[in-house]
Amino acid sequence: MPALLIKDIPREVHEWLKREAERNRRSMTQQAIVVLEERMRRFRPVRFPPPVQTRTILTAEFIDRAKHEGRL
Repeated sequence: MPALLIKDIPREVHEWLKREAERNRRSMTQQAIVVLEERMRRFRPVRFPPPVQTRTILTAEFIDRAKHEGRL
C-alpha cells in the first residue's frame, strides 16, 4: 500500500488529529485517512460553462487596441 509522510504539520492540526484519533480509538494514521476519505466524499468539482463562441480572434493587436479604448 502507498505511504504518505506529512512534514511540518502545524501544532494545532497535530494536536487536533491526536485528540480525534484517541476519541475514535484509532491511530493518528488511521484518523488522517478517515478525515481524507470523508473530505473526498464531499468534494464536488467546479463545473464551468462551455466557452462562448466568438468571431473575434484575440490577437496582441486586438488586445492593445481594446486597452487604448479602455475596454480591458
